[in-house]
Amino acid sequence: MRVDPAEIEALFDAIPNVLFFAKDTRGRYTHVNKTMLQRLGVKSRALVIGKRADEVYPAGMSEDYVAQDERVLAGEVIENVMELHLFANRQPGWCLSCKRPIVVDGRIVGLIGISRDLGQRGGLEGEYEPLRLALDYLNANYGQNVRMQTLLDITGFSLSKLERSFRKVFQMTPQQVLSRLRIQMAMHLLHGPDSIAAIGQACGFTDQSAFTRKFKAETGMAPRQYRLQVGGGAGSH
Repeated sequence: MRVDPAEIEALFDAIPNVLFFAKDTRGRYTHVNKTMLQRLGVKSRALVIGKRADEVYPAGMSEDYVAQDERVLAGEVIENVMELHLFANRQPGWCLSCKRPIVVDGRIVGLIGISRDLGQRGGLEGEYEPLRLALDYLNANYGQNVRMQTLLDITGFSLSKLERSFRKVFQMTPQQVLSRLRIQMAMHLLHGPDSIAAIGQACGFTDQSAFTRKFKAETGMAPRQYRLQVGGGAGSH
């Protein structure tokens, strides 16, 4: 069963603290919810539909949004990205964003995403900015042996505060966030020609059986099964 993004748009119209959007293969908005319209200060969807993020958001924000769109339209899934968005009073506030490609008959036809409010800048910034830096580090180093002490050094948090803050924002521990990042990147790479062993190693798994076990726990299928389903691998094109 396929769900029309317009149906999801209508659902998210009723949720005031979450932005919803869908875009075409050129990164142009096709659907947005009312919360996004309010924060952009426009009354009609027609003023947003057909435009890219860099045409509706100020410079300094939009560049990152456009770069994310390009990655997702290439097949990547982006989860739990902490970033600044505009709030209703046009002041920047922290959000947690997720974006996924829309795939129809094995072909990417657009993307869909949400951004969930965390809080406005000010009193909470002292907690969110260190968390963003820690998440940036995990995103850049998911293929390495990430030491918990490095995250403590980056954030300046105690171990208990780091664990508590991650659970509050991501509903996951730092280790679970890292594992999720590794599996999401492995899913992306399995669309390409690299061997399963090479992909597991590139995503931080030194043991292929551990990679297969963790991948199956997250996705419900082994990496080889997933590759067959998405048509990845050498000669798939």
